[in-house]
Amino acid sequence: MSAESLIAFNLVLAAAIASPGAALLYFIRISVSAGRAAGIATGIGLGIAASLWTLAALLGLESVFRLFPWTYTTLKIAGALYLLWIAVQTWRHARDPLSESTRPHGRAFLSGLMVNAGNPKSMLFAAAVIVVVFPQGLAARDIALIVVNHLVLEITFYTLFALLLSSGPARRGYLSAKPLLDRIAATILGALGLRLLLER
Repeated sequence: MSAESLIAFNLVLAAAIASPGAALLYFIRISVSAGRAAGIATGIGLGIAASLWTLAALLGLESVFRLFPWTYTTLKIAGALYLLWIAVQTWRHARDPLSESTRPHGRAFLSGLMVNAGNPKSMLFAAAVIVVVFPQGLAARDIALIVVNHLVLEITFYTLFALLLSSGPARRGYLSAKPLLDRIAATILGALGLRLLLER
């Protein structure tokens, strides 16, 4: 495995992390509403789940999905239902005042883990990138390096973003626009969940 391959993987991965998907939307909401520590814990959960999907892709879990389609379907339905649950709760509480109590770190971590773990498309994305970027027959140490690299990149991104979003101006801006922003986030998360449920 060459350094150029790892750099290419990191560039594609950075673009994917920063794109406005379910993970980033959920992370932004937690970071601004529950504070820096909860945001970082959520980001760690998101990062671990995403890097485990990369490990699964490197180990050939995509082949398992092809051989046993029900495993992919089960993961997809569970992930879609979880996204829909988050969307409904976010919509219902959009006008509620923001509590000053922060979300327990363990709960934030588990929520982040479940958001990405419930999305097998993360693995399919990782598999597509890996096939294009890396050669076949990677050694165990190369696989370990790619997965650790992925985890470090995710945690670094989310930690820096949590520090930015938990600042006073970001929090005040969020509070003033909370009902609208929460309903936008709920709509997008709900649409993603429905899409996962309905697509074949």
